Amino acid sequence: MTLLIRDQLTCPPTWFLSYRDLTLYCAVMLRLDIVLESDNPDLYYRWVRPRGGMDFVQDIVRPGSERGVHLDFERHFANTVVTDRIAPENVHRLIASIRTLAA
Repeated sequence: MTLLIRDQLTCPPTWFLSYRDLTLYCAVMLRLDIVLESDNPDLYYRWVRPRGGMDFVQDIVRPGSERGVHLDFERHFANTVVTDRIAPENVHRLIASIRTLAA
């Protein structure tokens, strides 16, 4: 199963350490393949990579090009977890929602 994270969720108001916690947990414990969805992959790669944000992310793809569980700021697909940010106060809820949709 693939977890597709929308590129804008890597930027503030997201806490970058919470983003890393989420990707670590989903990759290791849930055994999900993680990719970022972006219309501008070069820009987000330059933002995410130096901060360690690609450690558990396998690729950056165009939005809608792959199937799986989506983590996005609005619902574009059926299996979407909607959030406005990834932060300490919601990371556990996001993981639980992702776990439910990935099962």
